Amino acid sequence: MVLGVAKSRLAAERSNWRKDRPFGFVAKPANNPNGEVDLFTWHCKIPGPSGSIWEGGLYPLDLKFTENYPTMPPECYFPQHFYHPNVYPAGKVCLSILDPSKAWKPGLSVKQVLMGVQELLKSPNHGDPAQQQAWEDFDLNPNEYDRKIKAQAQKYQAS
Repeated sequence: MVLGVAKSRLAAERSNWRKDRPFGFVAKPANNPNGEVDLFTWHCKIPGPSGSIWEGGLYPLDLKFTENYPTMPPECYFPQHFYHPNVYPAGKVCLSILDPSKAWKPGLSVKQVLMGVQELLKSPNHGDPAQQQAWEDFDLNPNEYDRKIKAQAQKYQAS
């Protein structure tokens, strides 16, 4: 029964995304090896926020939903070793709206999650560091932080 709720909600999210997606964003469910759509895994791209050191990048992000969605949030993953103070070395995003004990609400949409992750890019959360080197650079060596972010934007340059 719960699986049906999650699938129905994710199908509705997919439909809503097609009608109303923010400019520059990409979000689509993955395909299983047999070609069927996998509503529980979405491949996304988040544009770097305009006017920030992230601008020009189109950053890959995977959303992984469980059968408990929308009661439980999706997990969001950038590629391994993605450089950001609130992204673990394995790529998992640390963000309050993705934490059921903090700010997750079942009414949050895929669009709101992706826009929240985009905001996190330019505005790291000082209270939730997840990656030592990025955190130290952000806090103690802002010029080095900016240099590394600009290099990352080049790596993930929007085409």
